[in-house]
Amino acid sequence: MLDQYQIQLTRMLEAEQYREAKELLTFLLQCQGQEKRHYEEWDSLLDWLEMAFPDVADSGADPGTDDAGNEEETLREQLLKPPVQDEAYIHQVMYIMQHHPMMDQQMLALERAAYIDDGNVTETILDWLKSAPFHPLLQFKALQCLRKRGASGTLSIERLDEQVEVEVEATPLTLEEFPQPIGRILERTATIAENDDPTLPHFARELWKESLEYLYGTSAYRWMLHDNDETVDCYAAALHLTLNLTVYGSANDDDIRDTYGITDSLRFRYEQACRTLRGVAMQLQADGEEG
Repeated sequence: MLDQYQIQLTRMLEAEQYREAKELLTFLLQCQGQEKRHYEEWDSLLDWLEMAFPDVADSGADPGTDDAGNEEETLREQLLKPPVQDEAYIHQVMYIMQHHPMMDQQMLALERAAYIDDGNVTETILDWLKSAPFHPLLQFKALQCLRKRGASGTLSIERLDEQVEVEVEATPLTLEEFPQPIGRILERTATIAENDDPTLPHFARELWKESLEYLYGTSAYRWMLHDNDETVDCYAAALHLTLNLTVYGSANDDDIRDTYGITDSLRFRYEQACRTLRGVAMQLQADGEEG
């Protein structure tokens, strides 16, 4: 689990997600059972972030207020939008977005592209998305970029060997913007997982968020949107199983099925959900190791 948090923290810093990094560091410092040197490293990094970016709202602020959200977005735009956007800058961002061998750098280029004042950028991203399939997380980041740029309409692209249609303007920018059934699944898993380990809900949230971004628009994602107790139970149990396998390396399938009420009639659907989420988790882990 520690390795996963370290990978997540590195990605946040590379993407200049300083508020999120400060929140994760604050969370890690509250956990127990790690070596002293880890706490010293986290504390030093948090101190540096506090000094370097004092205006970034931390977990002590109320992230639900409009003012906090507006301040964060304004600061983010200042960090990602240079005062001079000449042709060379735009070309560099577009080239990195499409051709850089490191996906984290492509992600960062898309963050910057959202704030480029050039109408041709939107068409370039649209053409790139439609030209050929690439990593699902990168595709999702591109959809988010298009939404931030004010693009709209239906887009047909290949994702995970499926031809899917997505509404650009409906692309969620945060976990809270996903449809309500998505939130029910996470809430059910987090409530139960917390009884086993108080640190698990945080990791469940991150795993669920990345899984949604990976699967967005596919048949597996559309199944999650069925707003009924059976679907919520199957995916919540599958998320809990995948979480335990990812964090601890093992999971008790019988206990999880009993806890979530997975009866024989739901067994096949539950196992489908497990295969889907486990496959995503394994790919995310492989991506992290490559990075």
